[in-house]
Order: sequence, then C-alpha cells, then structure tokens
Amino acid sequence: MSGILNSSIGRKFAMALSALFLMIFILQHFAINILSVFSPDAFNEASHFMGTFWAVQYLLQPVLILGVIFHFVMGFVLEIRNNKARAISYAKNNGAANSSWMSRNMIWSGGFILVFLIIHFIDFWIPEINTKYIVGDMSGTLPSGEFRYHEELVHKFKDLWRVALYCVAFVFLSLHLLHGFNSAFQSIGANNKYTKGLKGFSKIYAIGVPVGFIFIAVYHFLNH
Repeated sequence: MSGILNSSIGRKFAMALSALFLMIFILQHFAINILSVFSPDAFNEASHFMGTFWAVQYLLQPVLILGVIFHFVMGFVLEIRNNKARAISYAKNNGAANSSWMSRNMIWSGGFILVFLIIHFIDFWIPEINTKYIVGDMSGTLPSGEFRYHEELVHKFKDLWRVALYCVAFVFLSLHLLHGFNSAFQSIGANNKYTKGLKGFSKIYAIGVPVGFIFIAVYHFLNH
C-alpha cells in the first residue's frame, strides 16, 4: 500500500477509491434519513438495525471512520503537492482558464465539509456511542417504550442555526461532488463509451442527494 501511495498516480487512484466508498455511504445515509419524512416507523426500524447490528458497528463503522480520515488526509496531501507543481506552470499559463472554479477550490469545500463532519460527530456520533457503550443502553427506546431515533432527529432540526449550518454544508458538498465524482471515475480509468452517461449520473447525484438532505432538514424545521 505504501508503494502505491508513493506515486502521484497511486495517490490519485487511492483518493478516488475512498471518494467512491464515501459516496456509497452518503447515498445509504440519505436512503435511511429520507424515511424520517415519509415513515417515522420505518426510519426507527432502519436506524435501530444500523445502530445495533454487529457487522455495521464493529466492521463497517471502523472502516467508514478510517475512510473519512484517509480521504481528507490524502486530499490535503494532494493539494499541497499540486500547489507546488502549479507554482511553475501558473507562471506560464492562466490556471483559471484551464480549470473550473470547483476543481480549483476543492480544498476549501472539503475543509468546510470536514468542519461540519467534526460538529456532526460531536453532536450525534459521540452521544450515540456514549448511550450504547458507556451507559450500556442498546435498546434504542424512550421511557415510553418507543424507539428514540425519529424524535432525536426531529429535535436536532429545531434550531434555525443548526438547520442553516446543515444546509450550507450540503451546498458545499454539492460543489465538491460536482467535480469530485467525475474526477474519481477518471482516476480509476473509467474514460470510455460510458463517460457521457457517468457525467450525467454524477450531476444528478451531486445535486440531487445534497438537495435531498436539505429538504429533510427544512421539512423537520418547518414542522416543529
């Protein structure tokens, strides 16, 4: 693995794989969260399963955390190396004319997303870990006996500042994905007759999924 990461192509390939892995997770996360709008019971059942099933908790969750850390660390490494390479080439070429705004500002959109993820971890993941593994309550229920997940999610979107931060974060995610999705497929060599279709799908994903998350936040805020 270290040998792969020693080359520029290897780092980009590893970065692309981590990006595709995280995009699959985001889609799965959205698929569960959207249930909170249409069926609170289904959302509770899905959340309880994901929060207690051993394979998710002890296999997929650690892999996800490592994937997030790897993606952001590798992103910053690539940005630093790219900036060094641009120092010479930009003296001869206009970088803005040869690349999109999104591609030139991936580090900033990624940085904001990282800040949001840290807040999200503090706000949700750490309390969840505390409840399940410190307090030892794996039931996922309220004193009334009902599952707590839907009520907790709705409560998170009670405050305007939280909803605003959430929406801004997903706008940045959309901008990040508009370049990152295509870039990931190119890095793994998916430049073929399906390229046009992949570009169309990437735009649908990069805009549709973040808009979906924003819809969930605004819906629960307005229904308080």
